[in-house]
Amino acid sequence: MLATEQQVAPAHLIEFDRDQVRNKLNREWFAVEHHLSSHPLFSLPRLVELAKTTAAKRPQFLHFDVGAKSVGQRWDETPSSEWTVDETIRRIQNAGAWIVIRRADQDPDYGRLLNECMDELLEHADPALERQIKIREVILFITSPNRLSTYHIDRECNFLLQISGEKMLYVFDRNDREVLPEKEIERFWSVDHNAAVYKPHLQDRAYPFLLRPGNGLHIPINCPHWLQNSNNISISLSVNFQFRDSVAGNLYRANYFLRRCGITPSSPGRHPLRDAVKTGIFTGVKGTIDATPDRLKDAVKRVLS
Repeated sequence: MLATEQQVAPAHLIEFDRDQVRNKLNREWFAVEHHLSSHPLFSLPRLVELAKTTAAKRPQFLHFDVGAKSVGQRWDETPSSEWTVDETIRRIQNAGAWIVIRRADQDPDYGRLLNECMDELLEHADPALERQIKIREVILFITSPNRLSTYHIDRECNFLLQISGEKMLYVFDRNDREVLPEKEIERFWSVDHNAAVYKPHLQDRAYPFLLRPGNGLHIPINCPHWLQNSNNISISLSVNFQFRDSVAGNLYRANYFLRRCGITPSSPGRHPLRDAVKTGIFTGVKGTIDATPDRLKDAVKRVLS
């Protein structure tokens, strides 16, 4: 092969646009391109190895199920697989499965990949961002042909990158209070990770984005979304992080508590001073609860739920 024909390794794993990162990060969704589709960490044998290791050493970070029937179906209503995770992956073509491997970065190879991706993001971001990050994480999704990934919101600031296969992503405006009422956000941050409720009559408000190998979408915290896989096996990578201060989360938790006490709280952002007081008080209360014995902590959570 002539030198001019030799493939040159891309300078970046993910092609970030500085203006988009600085102006839209965790505010609006935006598309990115990446060069990870042919990376050896995403071959099926390597993913089987990762899934088996996660099942054996970190089972709390592994979820797999079969047979989601509707967009609005809760995660806890989806039947689990009768096979082991590695067998489910081997049967993925016909299993109707959705496999989620969280904290894949605890495997050193994926951890190095995460650090490279995050370093590239931080090159383009506001310098203050790195200090605000509490947890950074890699999540992998392996999905059977035609499988739904049901409607939900996340607490992570997310870049969802498509490695192989195609699927349609539908993402909604998190500031549309008909789509996502504040009561649902409050429950999500306080007691129910599946609190967001799909409203079929508002589906036309979603932004449709075709995920294909080599592209991806930034999804801000709390943006409702769901996915429909095409007639192919899909592998997707989430590079994401959570913020250190948890201000937004604790403010919604404070509002949830006030609502449970019969008080209608003001919406976040309308009264900054009031928000600061509520957040400060709830942060202190939460710290006290977290330090109490588990039995008392569980009793408090039952009262709040």
